[in-house]
Amino acid sequence: MADIHIVREHALGLAHARKLAFRWAEVAEKKLEMECTYAEGQHSDIVRFRRPGAQGELKVSAHRFELTARLGLLLGVFKHKIETEVVKNLDQLLAHEDPLHAFEQGLAKHESKHAPRHAKHAEPHKPAAKKAPARKPK
Repeated sequence: MADIHIVREHALGLAHARKLAFRWAEVAEKKLEMECTYAEGQHSDIVRFRRPGAQGELKVSAHRFELTARLGLLLGVFKHKIETEVVKNLDQLLAHEDPLHAFEQGLAKHESKHAPRHAKHAEPHKPAAKKAPARKPK
């Protein structure tokens, strides 16, 4: 087993940090096939996540994000790469004035970069031509 522990201070306040964490959980469910639960508290929130080979939680407060994760045997081999990417992405987001907007922009950029190649070059769908109504002879 390999453990990851990342702590980052921020100045977002709980409301903005909560929005960012909730959006991350939505994307993690969709893109990383994780099961996420989000528990709001008065002073902090906890996002619990799990998927085969990984589980953990993200504690969200007004001034801090704290991520702990345990990687299984197979994903543990990639611990350094996973940890490096999480740190890099989180630091980049927190460097922006509006991290949630930056997250959405990064997500859109990633999705356009990884869209199927054939979709970029395919001709747009054209509806079938309609026949003109038959005219009655005069």
